[in-house]
Formats: sequence, structure tokens, C-alpha cells
Amino acid sequence: MGFAGAEETYPFGPRTSVFKVRGKIFAIASLEAEPPSISLKCEPDLAVQLRVDWAAITAGYHLNKRHWNTVVHDGSVPDGLMHDLVEDSYDLIVSAMPKRVQRELGWP
Repeated sequence: MGFAGAEETYPFGPRTSVFKVRGKIFAIASLEAEPPSISLKCEPDLAVQLRVDWAAITAGYHLNKRHWNTVVHDGSVPDGLMHDLVEDSYDLIVSAMPKRVQRELGWP
């Protein structure tokens, strides 16, 4: 929620938290899963490499497998990498927005 313009919504019910920026989804978190998981948008080539490198990272659950990964938060993926993946997902969404919106969000 520390990203400019980010909002948390629950369009799929109280068990799924959806994070959006200007109405576009950049993260979907399963709140009641054990362990919890989060789906994030990712560059296609990086998405594949992350799946190879980390057992806890798989193709996006119920999402476009080319552009989304699901990360199970079981402690095997370092917190720094988790943060980077969330930030990258946000950046991918904002980078596709009009320049005016990017400026309003203070996005570099």
C-alpha cells in the first residue's frame, strides 16, 4: 500500500485482497490460504526464470500464465525479493498508463 495511488479492494469477496492502481490490478493476495500466497504481474522472460529458480513461485493461479506468477509465502523467498516482485508488478501496470497519469502518480 506504500505505492502512489494504490488501493486495496475485495471484488472477489473477503478472502481475496486485490491491489489496484487507477483501477488496474497489480497484486492479488489469498488471505486465508495457508501458507498465504500473492499473484503478481511479471515480465514474461523473468516470470519463467523465477519459476525455475524458486519452488514457491509458480505460474499465476487463474491468471494469464505468461504474465503472472503466484508466490507462496512459505519463507523460502527472501523478503527483499518479495518486495522487488511487488514493486515490479506495480511498475509494469503504471508503465502502461498514459504519461499524464504517470506524472500524477509521481512515477519516474
